Amino acid sequence: MAEPARKLNFMISLDVANELESLVPHGQRSKVVSEAIRKELVRYKRWKLTEKLLAIRSNAPPVRGKLVEKTIVADQRRA
Repeated sequence: MAEPARKLNFMISLDVANELESLVPHGQRSKVVSEAIRKELVRYKRWKLTEKLLAIRSNAPPVRGKLVEKTIVADQRRA
């Protein structure tokens, strides 16, 4: 069964449109564009989350390496 879809109206650059039309068969273009957008959205979400983590890190107090090592070893012993 086909995945539910929704028609959207947006512009893409002429060179991208020409390449899409020349490389991808007529019946496959929506699938190719949808998958490309899906991959780009995942990349965008990761970028946004990275920005949040970097903001949190910049506000957190520094931690010494030995303390991190000690905490990891203690955690491994509990497992």
